[in-house]
Amino acid sequence: MSDEHDFSIGDLVIYKNNQLVAFNKPSGLAVQHDQGDNKSLHALGEIYTKGKLFIIHRLDQPASGVILFAKTPNALVSLNEQFRSRETQKTYLAVVGEMPAEPEGMLVHYLRKDGKQNKSQAYDKPSPGSKRAELSYKHLASSDRYHLLEVNLHTGRHHQIRAQLAAIGCPIKGDVKYGFRRSNRDRSIHLHAWKLNFVHPVSKEKESLQASLPANDPVWDAFGDQLQ
Repeated sequence: MSDEHDFSIGDLVIYKNNQLVAFNKPSGLAVQHDQGDNKSLHALGEIYTKGKLFIIHRLDQPASGVILFAKTPNALVSLNEQFRSRETQKTYLAVVGEMPAEPEGMLVHYLRKDGKQNKSQAYDKPSPGSKRAELSYKHLASSDRYHLLEVNLHTGRHHQIRAQLAAIGCPIKGDVKYGFRRSNRDRSIHLHAWKLNFVHPVSKEKESLQASLPANDPVWDAFGDQLQ
């Protein structure tokens, strides 16, 4: 699992201007500070920018990929509204051990969060306390042992991709919490926030960010060649 000594925060920057800054988060680094002593991406980002950063969205600690922060309250309001109204587009890559029954499709479940276990349970029908969750997926490539899926979120629920893929028998590589047979050595999971599209809050230009795949990982390396 990555820690603050494995990288320079400046090397993680993939986009910056007066309103926003985006980083390619390593697996193992929390977006926001928790009760432990570990530094968060938020805290390191504020050191890098020498100013206050506002959290717009989150990404599970064992996952990797693009995270966007606002530098101003107005930018935060604009991006929060874009996320709330689903005007943003978030594309993920997930490596699974089992091929879905269909090479592409839409998944609809009802997720209920268990705060004590920090886990979400997926149901086929609404149940008390559950929220509707939708995503679409497409099979991109396969290796001898694993399959690469492109996933687009249509709702933003707790552990949504992890819970929904597990619900169809395709837990993400390394994600023992959701049923994968064994953990990755560094306790990461093979879920990567790959692309993020949004509208710049001031210029109103469409922006498209892409986070490169984690380096020095044989599975990501194998699939990376097929994404060119």
